[in-house]
Amino acid sequence: MMNDSNTVIYTGVTSNLKKRVYEHKEKLVKGFTSKYSVSKLVHYEILDNIEEAILREKQIKAGSRIKKLKLILGVNPEFEDLYDSI
Repeated sequence: MMNDSNTVIYTGVTSNLKKRVYEHKEKLVKGFTSKYSVSKLVHYEILDNIEEAILREKQIKAGSRIKKLKLILGVNPEFEDLYDSI
């Protein structure tokens, strides 16, 4: 997820993507995403189980900002909000 100006990147894991993104958009979750106005879903991956998802989240978080941007740009070069498509 990113903020509207595409300057802040947030990576997370959830079992209910639509609900979790809604919570971030509405600032129902206090913390990083509400503090930095992170509300735009720009990339997501669907994995078979929570263990895989957590490992993937750690892998993404361990990467540099440039690696995260390349990942997003590979599937969403316009940084469009994908929320309505899920």
